[in-house]
Amino acid sequence: MRHARNRTALLFLFALLAALRLCSIATGHSLIPAAHAAALTYVLDREGSAVGFETDFGQTPIRGRMPVTSADLSLDFDRAAASHVEVTLNADAARASFPFATQAMKGGSVLDTGRYPEIHFESTRVRPTDTGAAVTGLLTIRGVTREITLDARLYRPEGTEVGHRENLSILLTGKVSRSDFGATGFADMVGDEVRLKILARIRRAG
Repeated sequence: MRHARNRTALLFLFALLAALRLCSIATGHSLIPAAHAAALTYVLDREGSAVGFETDFGQTPIRGRMPVTSADLSLDFDRAAASHVEVTLNADAARASFPFATQAMKGGSVLDTGRYPEIHFESTRVRPTDTGAAVTGLLTIRGVTREITLDARLYRPEGTEVGHRENLSILLTGKVSRSDFGATGFADMVGDEVRLKILARIRRAG
């Protein structure tokens, strides 16, 4: 089901964390200019982060969330290519908007969490764009690895000074095809495309 894609979305979200270019956010966050060099290491604020997904299911879309097991994040504000993101998600703890969807998502024809309880993503390339960054990496679901690219935007808290990099937020958006990973179950009921919109909050390590 698209739930598999939901998990994928989460991984993407962390990939977005690797993006360098920053821009204003509708909620009032200010732009963070690219400044001095050196990659900075960040840790994820699990409580303040939300990884969401959405897929088609008739007239009512299925939405859900998936927790993150671990994340290794390094951002270089001068050289996007030097940024790196590696994230592991707990697919077995994923939840959809209603019980049936959750059970189906974890089943053998979709995520098969009995055999593959985790989803893993590691970035391979980060490229600046006009609105943020494009983060490309390898996503592994059900033991199948595919290359994916997500759009990322990075924000600093409202009211902080320009150049603030202690606490940041990353907005990650993209979509994946669950069938690319062998998660083909319930194809007659649930769409193949999974749409992702993830907000991750991170803080400087150390």
